[in-house]
Amino acid sequence: MFAAELVLGFHWICCQAVRWNLTRYSPLPHLLSQRFTHEEELPAVDVFVCTADPVIEPPTLVVNTVLSVMSYNYPTRKLAVYLSDDGCSELTFYALHQASQFAKHWIPFCKRRNIEPRSPDAYFDKPTARPSGQEWESMKKLYEEMKSRIETMAEKGSVPPETRSQHKGFLQWGRHNNVTKRNHQSIVEIVIDGREEDAVDEDGDRLPTLVYVAREKRPQFHHNFKAGAMNALIRASSEMSNGAVILNLDCDMFSNDPDAIRDALCFFLDEQSGHRIAFVQHPQQYFNVTKNDLYGNSPLQTDKVELAGMGGYGAALYIGTGCFHRREALCGNKGRSSQKTAKEMEEASKVLVSCSYEEGTRWGKEMGLVYGCPVEDVVTGMKIQCNGWKSIYYRPQKEAAFLGVAPNTLEISLIQHKRWAEGLFQIFLSSYCPLVYGHKRLPLGAQLGYCTYLLWAATAFPTLCYLVLAPLCLLQGIPLFPQVSSPWFIPFAYVYGARTIYSLVEGLMCGYTVKGWWNLQRVVLLRRSSSYVFSFVDTVAKQLGLSKASGFAVTAKVVTEDVRRRYEEEVMEFGSSSTTFIIVATVAMVNLFGLVGGIGKWWWVDGGMSLMGLQFGLCSVVVGLNLPVYVALFFRRDDGCLPVDVMFKAVGLASLAACLMAI
Repeated sequence: MFAAELVLGFHWICCQAVRWNLTRYSPLPHLLSQRFTHEEELPAVDVFVCTADPVIEPPTLVVNTVLSVMSYNYPTRKLAVYLSDDGCSELTFYALHQASQFAKHWIPFCKRRNIEPRSPDAYFDKPTARPSGQEWESMKKLYEEMKSRIETMAEKGSVPPETRSQHKGFLQWGRHNNVTKRNHQSIVEIVIDGREEDAVDEDGDRLPTLVYVAREKRPQFHHNFKAGAMNALIRASSEMSNGAVILNLDCDMFSNDPDAIRDALCFFLDEQSGHRIAFVQHPQQYFNVTKNDLYGNSPLQTDKVELAGMGGYGAALYIGTGCFHRREALCGNKGRSSQKTAKEMEEASKVLVSCSYEEGTRWGKEMGLVYGCPVEDVVTGMKIQCNGWKSIYYRPQKEAAFLGVAPNTLEISLIQHKRWAEGLFQIFLSSYCPLVYGHKRLPLGAQLGYCTYLLWAATAFPTLCYLVLAPLCLLQGIPLFPQVSSPWFIPFAYVYGARTIYSLVEGLMCGYTVKGWWNLQRVVLLRRSSSYVFSFVDTVAKQLGLSKASGFAVTAKVVTEDVRRRYEEEVMEFGSSSTTFIIVATVAMVNLFGLVGGIGKWWWVDGGMSLMGLQFGLCSVVVGLNLPVYVALFFRRDDGCLPVDVMFKAVGLASLAACLMAI
């Protein structure tokens, strides 16, 4: 218990460090317009959109993100959009080709009406997006037709020969190429060349450049997951548009603000400190979060307090999406325009995204994103900051600049956090530990702030000590804390009470409802008792050479209607017999046994409640947090309940633990 207190105490100190220097930024885009009166003076911007699997990340989802960034209020001659397809799917390429045709109508429609958001799906689903004239109806019909064609092709699983003739790019998936997801040649296709005279929309205005990139993959070469894809895009884009600023987005995170580029440029082009800014990071926000944020997907205290505190040190975290980068900070290239033909640029880029190109180079070490870690984004951002650059965390006061798809089942949420916590803990145990690598390079507050997240996995077993030992000791009458009548009770009660009240008040000030704050406490408890346990064990095993490094796990973005309905009704989704849920259910049952057994054993004993008061209180809170687990175990009969075998295993393991404690 003492060791648990030390770990949790240090983590608490780290959490306070990010609250010492809160800084919030506000750009002044009107001053940018006054300073750059001619569009030609603005820097070129490259947008990277990354996808990896056409099944988990449907092509319609991908093209909605692409269309949202193609429609920015920014000079189209200065805008280029790159889609990285790590699944190398002809279905994704087909969808992109369809989007390029639809963009000729969609982009002028957006700019004429100044609509928001500019993702077609999100726009037409808005309650306020009511039919207003023939143009609206025609545009919705065009979109539905495009969406239907893409989904029909996805159901077929391949592109028929008659469709392949629509673009030369389909030749890359010819029979002689034997293209598979993990074994294929470099594919670089310029779908729209913004320099061409015929690359115009229905109003005659120039379209932005649009490029499809599938880097080469071979079984004998490690492809380094998303970091490898990003580095390939950096090199390919440098051969084409070579924008001085790069925006990178996940395929499920569409742009919600058409002026986001101009806001970011206010930081990069600031006359006093702009030259020191490496990247501007937006928070990861979602459009499908429930009223009370059932799974804690969008923790407001993290977004509004902790990340803002990191930004105050000039050390905002790079979180892998919704981030504007200065190209120079990533790879040392300040940017230059290319005068080559489209064919020449495609062929040159194919070499740059080949498997063997990085051999013997600094890519993945000193250039681009860092390899060797599941959360390459965080370690890359820290490395850039240690090289002397500063970073900005910008959370717009208006609507979010980017919106993604939040996990809508508990299992997906826990899997996602397992991967994050594992990668973050790997950083802490590596040479990139901020307390070592960042020593004298980063402010102390920033070093501790990084540890707030890097130590997620380390909080697992200390939390389990309280979740398991407290109820088991309560059953056996073993006090872990001073009795209520003792003066030593006051410090324990004060720490718990003050921490809880502070967290609640801070949550309410950030915009949480009381139920939303309670949901977050539950989710943190579930993560620490399941996901973070696996993260800790897997990371330690890898450090000891007992297991191999795990791959990048892409979480599903599509669920059934029943799952979506339960999510919207804020009913927790379990529905599987995974080891994670067995642990969750067992911990819940141990605390239920402890509370019920403790009351039955000590309620009538003189001084019993005084002696075991804190343990009664702790077990009561844990049981209260686990109410959805008990309902899923014993009362629910829908597909989202916990299966019967999980119930028997949980009850059996909890009973076994109680019996062993009695020996």
